[in-house]
Amino acid sequence: MALSSNTTDQNTLKPKATSQEIRDRSSIFVANIFDAATPEQARQAVEHMKRTHTANPAYEIAAWRCMVLKKGKSGLGGPDDFELRVGSDDGGEQYAGRRVLGAMQSEGVLDAVVVVSRWYGGVMLGPVRFTHIETCTREVCRAFLLQEEVQTCISTLRSLDDILASLRSELAEHTPKASSSEPGVNAASEASPAASRKPPDYAGLQTSLDLAKIKRLVTARENAINSVKTLLQRAKDRQAKQTASSNTSLEGANS
Repeated sequence: MALSSNTTDQNTLKPKATSQEIRDRSSIFVANIFDAATPEQARQAVEHMKRTHTANPAYEIAAWRCMVLKKGKSGLGGPDDFELRVGSDDGGEQYAGRRVLGAMQSEGVLDAVVVVSRWYGGVMLGPVRFTHIETCTREVCRAFLLQEEVQTCISTLRSLDDILASLRSELAEHTPKASSSEPGVNAASEASPAASRKPPDYAGLQTSLDLAKIKRLVTARENAINSVKTLLQRAKDRQAKQTASSNTSLEGANS
């Protein structure tokens, strides 16, 4: 199968996670997991693994689970427009493909393909070989899901950053430069122009996969948004009172 040269396909062919080696009586088991939005992408990743191994394994076991659009559907109709397509390849190890697929299903992984490579050490392992295959599969599935959750949280963070920047800009428009601070909250600081604040860089968090820290940041952004909303409402209320007072004074002067 020819490999596409475009960026999306090249990224698809990079494993999202690789398991630790399991060694048992000279046999070695290693799993890799790849993004795969379609069965075709899954097969492409399997072929890629076969082409790139420096030491060819005796068995290359694979399974995939992909949520794809039904024929003639656009996706606008909701979940009913999609169907789950699954498949597996024993790679010479009879019944192994279904074990990989079963582990993927129990971990809840979608749009991915797992390839488990086994280097045979010359000693037959019996049923325990399936345990090793499933263990490798579960390890990369959990790493894959962690990366997905981290990416989702970081996307949420970026959205919250945009909301916070917009609210701060609006607050700056309603806050006099010489305004004193509200009790317990620095209004002038919160109202500083968004342009003066450097956008956060989350590359380190993506690399560290520190989900707990990312969730704490999400909570902090949500709290900051609530604080700025409170300040903004107070500023609007003050302006409304000042406008009403000015109108009353004008009416008195004209009467």
